[in-house]
Amino acid sequence: MSKLSLPESLQLRARLYALIRTFFAEREVLEVETPILSAAGNTDPNIESFSTGFHGHVDAGARERWLRTSPEFPLKRLLAAGIGDCYELGRVFRNGEAGGRHNPEFSMLEWYRVGWDHRALMHEAIDLVEQALAMLGRRAELVITSYRQIFLDTLGIDPLHAPLEVLRAPLAEFSIDPAGLERDDWLDLLITHRLQPAFARDCITVIHDYPASQCALARIRPGEPPLAERFELYLGPHELANGYHELNDAREQRARFERDNQVRRQRGLREVPVDRRLLDVLDAMPDCAGVAMGIERLLMCLAGTDAIADVLALPFAQA
Repeated sequence: MSKLSLPESLQLRARLYALIRTFFAEREVLEVETPILSAAGNTDPNIESFSTGFHGHVDAGARERWLRTSPEFPLKRLLAAGIGDCYELGRVFRNGEAGGRHNPEFSMLEWYRVGWDHRALMHEAIDLVEQALAMLGRRAELVITSYRQIFLDTLGIDPLHAPLEVLRAPLAEFSIDPAGLERDDWLDLLITHRLQPAFARDCITVIHDYPASQCALARIRPGEPPLAERFELYLGPHELANGYHELNDAREQRARFERDNQVRRQRGLREVPVDRRLLDVLDAMPDCAGVAMGIERLLMCLAGTDAIADVLALPFAQA
């Protein structure tokens, strides 16, 4: 496929947005808008937030405000307030992420389904991607597998039990500085360097049930070993979506935020203020599943390009 012209790229984005809104309207999922600026940031040690200062009246609240890295926290507050199934399609910001496949400002689709778990939601995410492909007369094969099984099938490694030296061995050909890398870091590198590049471009790959140590904001299912109830969806080699059976335990979520900030301190990164308003209502959030999907990643797949600049009106360097 030849590179899209700027008008063609903008038209493709407009068509995708129309499809998304029709997709959710047919399912009676409400579109909402939430704040882009927040008094709380994202504590995830692997994500850096932009911050800015507010110079208005002091009664307005915290002077320092953070640009959202996703709409997750305010959407969960709406769920706790009883809004029901909802989604948001809008801009998010991540500091330092600029390159061939990353732009510091990008678009994210995030939605939540009340009473669903991650397995039910992953099929709806698949449906949406398949409809986006069908819009261009395309189809994709579907592979659904567990995190453990894809490692066993592809690398012959049990990711839940293999010692670190076994995890490192398939990465020997890459120049990777091991300083500070822990088990989950090596597992992530195996996915990005060995598994993900081999995914067929005409295939949707969905991986579910991650190690409990990679739970993020997902529930942990007891067992031996315990597993995080989350999934990731790939189209070809591009990761498009990350979904969870959502944690709604404020005490556990507070502990995870605190662990994140502890890791940030250990890495010499600034601590980030946690979303206390979310913690105040999280216990009231209904059982639900949620997923975030990168719009530019999906557009890249639809346009047949590996360069995010090809699907942006004005990339970061030209903004």
